[in-house]
Amino acid sequence: QVQLVESGGGLVQAGGSLRLSCVASGSISRIDVMGWYRQAPGNQRELVASMTYIGSTNYADSVKARFTISRDNARNKVYLQMNSLKPEDTAVYYCNFRKYQSGSWNDYWGQGTQVSVSS
Repeated sequence: QVQLVESGGGLVQAGGSLRLSCVASGSISRIDVMGWYRQAPGNQRELVASMTYIGSTNYADSVKARFTISRDNARNKVYLQMNSLKPEDTAVYYCNFRKYQSGSWNDYWGQGTQVSVSS
């Protein structure tokens, strides 16, 4: 059973920084895509950033130039460095691992970590 465990959320003032981490426990190899999503109250879950195994990245327009995703393939870890945080970044952040197996994508989700940005 693969479980994802996130850490690093918290309360920060606008303009501050936080670093989220996510690690997979259990046996899983070569995770094709690692990513971070977020969901604010009343909103749908949205992609924040993702990175493929070979390092290609994708960012939501709202976080470009402020957030940086990175990953450690050997340790099945993914990070999200969040700088210049804004109140609108307040949400529950979820890490997501995607693995392509036997003709389909398998998705694994963390339990979520709260990020709150005060103005």
